[in-house]
Amino acid sequence: MAQPGPSMQDLIRQRTRAGFVGRAAERSAFRANFAVPPHDERHRFRFHVHGNAGVGKTFLVRELEQIAREQGALTAYVDDSAGSVPEVMAEISRQFAAQGRRLKELDRLLAAHRERRHEAELAALAALDAQEEETGPSAGGRVAARAGVVAAGMIPVVGPLAGLLDADQVAEVADRLRASLLARFRDHEDLQLVLAPEQALTPVFLRELAQAAASVPWVTLFLDTYERTAPYLDRWLHETMTTDRHGAVPATVVVVTAGQRPLGATRWGGVRDFVAEVPLAPFTEAEARGLLAGKGVTAEPVVEEVLRLTGGLPVLVSTLAESRPADPDDVGDPSATAVDRFLKWEQDPARRAAALSCALPRWLDGDVFRTVADCPEAELPDLYAWLRGMPFVVERGGGRLRYHDVVRAPMLRAERRRSPRGWAERQRRLARTFRDWREETEAEWEDEAWRDLRQAETYHLLCAGERDALPQALRDFVHACGAGEVMAVRWARVLVDAGQDAEADAVAEWGTRLTAALDAEGIAVALGLLLSDAALDAPSQARARVLRGDELRGAGAYAEALAEYDRAVALDPELAVAYRCRAGIRGDLGDHDAAIADLDRAVALEPGHAWYVALRGEHHRIARHDTEAIRDLSEAIRLDPANEFAWASRGATHERRGDLDSALADLGRSLDLKPDYAWALARRARVWRALGDSGRQLSDLDQALTLTPDWPWARCERGDALRTAGRDEEAVADLTHALALDPAYTSAYASRGASLTHLGRHAEALADLNRAVELRPGYIWALCRRAALHATMSRPEEARADVEHVRDLDPDALERLPDQDRAVLGPFLAG
Repeated sequence: MAQPGPSMQDLIRQRTRAGFVGRAAERSAFRANFAVPPHDERHRFRFHVHGNAGVGKTFLVRELEQIAREQGALTAYVDDSAGSVPEVMAEISRQFAAQGRRLKELDRLLAAHRERRHEAELAALAALDAQEEETGPSAGGRVAARAGVVAAGMIPVVGPLAGLLDADQVAEVADRLRASLLARFRDHEDLQLVLAPEQALTPVFLRELAQAAASVPWVTLFLDTYERTAPYLDRWLHETMTTDRHGAVPATVVVVTAGQRPLGATRWGGVRDFVAEVPLAPFTEAEARGLLAGKGVTAEPVVEEVLRLTGGLPVLVSTLAESRPADPDDVGDPSATAVDRFLKWEQDPARRAAALSCALPRWLDGDVFRTVADCPEAELPDLYAWLRGMPFVVERGGGRLRYHDVVRAPMLRAERRRSPRGWAERQRRLARTFRDWREETEAEWEDEAWRDLRQAETYHLLCAGERDALPQALRDFVHACGAGEVMAVRWARVLVDAGQDAEADAVAEWGTRLTAALDAEGIAVALGLLLSDAALDAPSQARARVLRGDELRGAGAYAEALAEYDRAVALDPELAVAYRCRAGIRGDLGDHDAAIADLDRAVALEPGHAWYVALRGEHHRIARHDTEAIRDLSEAIRLDPANEFAWASRGATHERRGDLDSALADLGRSLDLKPDYAWALARRARVWRALGDSGRQLSDLDQALTLTPDWPWARCERGDALRTAGRDEEAVADLTHALALDPAYTSAYASRGASLTHLGRHAEALADLNRAVELRPGYIWALCRRAALHATMSRPEEARADVEHVRDLDPDALERLPDQDRAVLGPFLAG
């Protein structure tokens, strides 16, 4: 016998779950989409809910999430409490895990991302603290710490460049201008996880999303408050959903976004057939009446007044319905707002006072509530619980509460106009509270909790109209840029909010202009705006120039970046980080002597800074100043024995000098400190090669490429090792991969040409060797290989020409030819 279906009562309860009223068409369309298979052109992969503030977007999105779960979907809901793409992924992973679907590899990489992001900051701060014990505080050192990992203000920039280039190739750097970002971090994974985390994390996210999708009918992701998250989410979401750059997205994934604006036609116009726009208007009269009736508000005069006051905005209808007014009580005042009506109907004076007082901060938690709520201690828990249950109070990430803007804005306006002096004093009191909490953290810009409290303090000082509040907020914006674009956007938002809430036009204008600059062009343009139009003091200008230089350098604008660093040094000759950054770009351009001179100055300003000393040692290593390199790297190790970068660089220097025992010891110590240090593994492989241990050489290279599969230098190194071991087919595969990553990699062409020669693919081999010699005309190794190939192909004139060219460049090179080549070239070597 068939099991009975749900009862009428069950269906009614399901349809009116949690008191949800209205939006029947929108709910029905979303539910129907699950009945349409993904390959059907009627299926929609994205729904975009949009409408003005207060129109009920979040309420609808939460209802759609429940509908998705009824269809068996794995779901995640994220709002603007996640401030970046990695934070969005982390929140999705957390919610999936709560539903029994862990994204283990993504969690591992996210943890590594957080570790790498703070790694250099913490190391520099530790060195700085040690220095300050002896010499006192250094402004330059603090600037270095504040520069932030995202802007690479204090990450080593030379070691990884050396790691990607063989010492013989250093001269090519200026011509080829390899990606300068690869010169900032110690290996390729560090580079991606810190400076381009989306590129490293998204493929893993999609792979594990596919695995999760295989065990459930649907996966549905809900991204709320899209008007705030779109600046960092929209490009990523479009790229992920419409291209295969990061991998395949399971067809059973449905994305729901909700924001105040419709989708941008420029980016999403070409995929409208796959997206459903869900515009929301205020409630119809029938929907509003239904909501009021559900709350027991049925008296017709009251219902009519609520309809008139709210204009059908769901958040206001819900707010007024929650107070369940039974009597309009002078509802005919046409100037009254919905908030006035709500407070008028709320008879408890403590609740009325708390509702107004708690509108002042941008966010609430238990501690903030305790500060602003003026009531006896014993009443605080019940009052806080009441406030949390109000329809206009929304819980965001971390347990923080926010008022809905539609309700908060008129409350603030009423409070400000009721008592301007009282408003200012309450704002100053809140600013002092957040300042005291910030100072208790004993941290600065490198700490997220400190930054949150600084933002809150700044907001309230701006609202209070303090004279120095705006200039200080603009100076702080420079530091915020040093913490990355997400933090810069948040800081600009503080200015926008304070300007609007306090009706401070100058503050709002600066916030709007900085936000527009960040959205359109990024940090470099926003800092340029600040430098041209704000009256920053010289130290702040210098910091801004350094950060702007970092951004320009990352974009490949070397001349402009160098000019910014020059200006920073001129503005503040004591700013050590400016010299360090300028040293980095000079190293990128191959001018290591100038880089060393800059680092001399940085070390003189901060003699206890282990990173600066290590970087100078690395520049000496690249420039083949082995004695100076050993000196500096040893000193860096003395200052910071846990600096794996210095150990690895010194090990590489020992290897080049032929001190293989010392090289193994140093590289081994580096790998003890950081087992997944790909650059140290690849360098140790060279030591094993020199010792004739091809097994360990290939083992280290295999591990390095497991960690960083798209590292051209390591691919070429393994290709050479495989060729030497007679495994030419595998060698060609690695070298081809290296050339796909770096089409101007000279030695990869030469090495592949040698392997192709061994495989008898002479025409392809000749093309590769020709290309290597074209890129580097004096490349003796490639000329020797090509001479032997010409002889093998019965091209005596070409073989003789190459032999004579080698003889002109280095006569001894012909004496070092392997026996096989000497046998082939015998007739051409005489004379």
